[in-house]
Amino acid sequence: MVKILKDYIENHVELLKLDATEKTLKIIGISVPLFLISIMGSFFIILLNIGLALLLGKWVNNYALGFFILSGFYLLMIILAFVFRNHIKNFITNKAIEAFFND
Repeated sequence: MVKILKDYIENHVELLKLDATEKTLKIIGISVPLFLISIMGSFFIILLNIGLALLLGKWVNNYALGFFILSGFYLLMIILAFVFRNHIKNFITNKAIEAFFND
């Protein structure tokens, strides 16, 4: 009887290890491509913003003003993100939990 219980516990521990490994690898499998896409997307956005600021500057005949206009837009986005930070945090947390527990 003790042998059966010991085997059961060992098998259960092994099953838990395999389950944790599978979930960890699933999260890594999602995270790595997302990280690479984020890096490439960041370069794209930076270059796009420089081009947009120069275009705005050309329209208003002052390149510095074009950069200030674009900076004002991003300041507005930062303020909105700060105001809605709890909603954003809850959304990201819920999506992470779904990704972790859904098979």
